[in-house]
Amino acid sequence: MKPTFKDVRAWEQAQLLMQPAYIRIVDNLRKQLEKSNWKGAYEKTATPLPGDRLILTHQDRTVTVDLWSLCFQICFRNYNQSLLYLPEEDALATSEVEIDTNLIDETGDVDWDKLETKTKQTIAQLFANLPEN
Repeated sequence: MKPTFKDVRAWEQAQLLMQPAYIRIVDNLRKQLEKSNWKGAYEKTATPLPGDRLILTHQDRTVTVDLWSLCFQICFRNYNQSLLYLPEEDALATSEVEIDTNLIDETGDVDWDKLETKTKQTIAQLFANLPEN
């Protein structure tokens, strides 16, 4: 689902958080994969929206994770879409989001500790919810 913002300030806050969150996601996914039975491969996508997916495989199971949805889950308070890849019509829908301002410190910069904590929790939850053997 594509996020929409209620005002310019929210858009600016999203711009501040998105790249750092994405970097933390990729690093934490790597760390989680190192200690997991799941194998991961990244894939660039063009449709329905440009982006990246992580294809997770274990034995005969395959799970696809939309990395932007994962990033949105971290950066926004009310983004509750599934982290797994969704059909085109769901990905093209829009929803107004609320920035998780807890990830921004009192000076207006990224609070790296809180961003790291939320990213680790989100990645751990993702792996905990993967199908069992």
